Amino acid sequence: MFTLPQLNDQNLPYPDTLHPIIVHFVIAMVFFAYFCDIAGYLSRQHQMFEVSWWNMVVASVAVFFAVIFGEFEAALAQPYPAAQAVLDWHTINGWSLSAILVGITAWRGVIRVRNPIKVPVSYLGVATILMCLVCLQIYLGSLVDWVYGLHTVPVVEATRKGILP
Repeated sequence: MFTLPQLNDQNLPYPDTLHPIIVHFVIAMVFFAYFCDIAGYLSRQHQMFEVSWWNMVVASVAVFFAVIFGEFEAALAQPYPAAQAVLDWHTINGWSLSAILVGITAWRGVIRVRNPIKVPVSYLGVATILMCLVCLQIYLGSLVDWVYGLHTVPVVEATRKGILP
């Protein structure tokens, strides 16, 4: 018979949240890829484009692990009404960013095949929009964690005691 593990004081079946660890990895890779594309464009060092490409590929794979763990941990969080709207926006933006990131990575792959030593300005513009969406997601995630405290011990205890609805 299969039994689910007990939830700890953070309402998780494992020692700490995994979503932030994975998502910070993805954020770092996307930011670094963007930096490499800008640096490569300005310095004309095409090696930077190769670094950017591989960072985008790995980020495109890792983002789905971030979303999966985010969904799992959000389901266990038992968000109270005040936190629900921000968590919903964070979820919608996370899924959207996953698709956008993969789409931009695919476009970057086409650019790489056609001309590996040049990146068009239009791509850099779309990558800038991606960076803005990532910053929005960082803000929403910060609200979920630092303002609403989901998966923090005091909020979990308050929810279990019925202090929070």
